Amino acid sequence: MDQPQSQPGELNWRLSAHPITLLCFLGIRIGALLMYLFGVLFIKDFILVFILTLLLLSADFYYLKNIAGRRLVGLRWWNEVDVSSGDSHWVFESSDPNTRSINSTDKRFFWLSMYATPALWIGLAILAIVRFIGIIWLSLVAIALVLTITNTVAFSRCDQFSQASTFARGALSGGIVNSIAGGLLGRLFK
Repeated sequence: MDQPQSQPGELNWRLSAHPITLLCFLGIRIGALLMYLFGVLFIKDFILVFILTLLLLSADFYYLKNIAGRRLVGLRWWNEVDVSSGDSHWVFESSDPNTRSINSTDKRFFWLSMYATPALWIGLAILAIVRFIGIIWLSLVAIALVLTITNTVAFSRCDQFSQASTFARGALSGGIVNSIAGGLLGRLFK
């Protein structure tokens, strides 16, 4: 029997370059959504569901920001605070495209999950408002939205930054810069 060939970029976790990272990333994200849904529909114990969902959301935020983003798409971000002025700014880091290639399956799973998860939480917020399940349940959805949208915005900006810096690296690696640097170094060591 001939098995159909899998295409690069297909949504099949077996084609991932980092399947354990991908499965943990998706498992934590889906687990938080399912814990909330399970709690609203069956458990009805708000404290238990709140704590477990919040733990899963926190794990998702940390794992995505520090591990999955770097391994799956080569992106990482963090926030730095200037001690003297108190101003904060985001710092973006991306892997060098010349030394690391990004698996197209990992990239598709990552970005699909990045945009689908906040959309699902928005849908759950609308459902909570329409069904009048209580403002307290809506607070949990609000926390989930803040965490998932923060990661989505940060990684989107990080991706834009990496594309811009890739262009700049390509422009700077041209002959003009090399000849200037070579001339300066040549004069320095003569």
